Amino acid sequence: MKKRTKIYISIAVIILLVAGGSYVFRKQLAVMAFDLFLSKQVESSLQKSYQPLESRDNGPTKPAEPVVYQNKPFSVLLLGSDQRKDEPARSDTLIYAVVRPKDSKVLLISIPRDTYTEIIGKGKKDKITHAYAFGGQQMSKDTVEAFLDHEVDYYATINFQGLKDAVNALGGVELPIKKDIVNKGRDHEKFTIKANKPIYDGEEALNYVRYREDSDFNRTKRQQVFLDAVANRMLRLNQISKIPELLDIMGDNFQTDMQPKFIIDLAKQILTGSEAQFTSYTIMGEGMKINGIYYDKPIPKDVDKAKALIDSWENPDTPSDQLMLPDDDTTKEDGTAK
Repeated sequence: MKKRTKIYISIAVIILLVAGGSYVFRKQLAVMAFDLFLSKQVESSLQKSYQPLESRDNGPTKPAEPVVYQNKPFSVLLLGSDQRKDEPARSDTLIYAVVRPKDSKVLLISIPRDTYTEIIGKGKKDKITHAYAFGGQQMSKDTVEAFLDHEVDYYATINFQGLKDAVNALGGVELPIKKDIVNKGRDHEKFTIKANKPIYDGEEALNYVRYREDSDFNRTKRQQVFLDAVANRMLRLNQISKIPELLDIMGDNFQTDMQPKFIIDLAKQILTGSEAQFTSYTIMGEGMKINGIYYDKPIPKDVDKAKALIDSWENPDTPSDQLMLPDDDTTKEDGTAK
């Protein structure tokens, strides 16, 4: 009887150790399962979205070699397109993102779509969103680099129509909607999004980022919130098994020049690291009209602030606790950097 009791106790201890270890190392176990069952399938799917850009010299840009562990910060131009069947493609969302993999931190610099700036390769000033219509990802990349005076390492284009289906596959997203959003403009699609719901489906989330009857600035902020909500939802461990389904849903709605192996290694690194933290900043503009067309004239002080933020976050020697934040006062009254 004593021998049998000892066996039961030993089994119980082993179960507790395994269960406890599984909890403590649940992220590592999830990555192990991903490597065993999903990695090849995901890499194959991502290969369909891999589209390196052509340089202005008509030659392909040299792709960076994928690495197992990313230490240095890098930048990604996020282009969100809300293209409809009867419309030309425009980048409704332009975000210059700085990713610091080692710290699990991401800086999002949003540029409103109506920002008035030089369109590189077109030889004129226009709304920055039109760079995509004129010359696709390459012209958008060149234009944003000139506007912010910083290079872009990678680009990623996402069609929000594809994200609608992806949100549904994720079981919806959480959105901080405190008041009903009603789109009722005469020339706009009519919809209502109820406030204070615990979860929002793909159609509601898409309408959330489309809504623009208040201001372009607020729309840009909603896009930041939406992308943050989707990222947080996807990073949950119980969503890992849905990755192949999500990639199939995205299909032609996602293009990037980040190599599949690079994305997979980076995702695993973020998953096993500390919880990702997002910091957002939006470049404000002053409304103006030229020949009856509305534009946002970027405020020089805001542009300089964005450049200073990028300098801080892209510097690998900047300690994580000393990264510049949007609330830091770093510009003079005339708009030049201190």
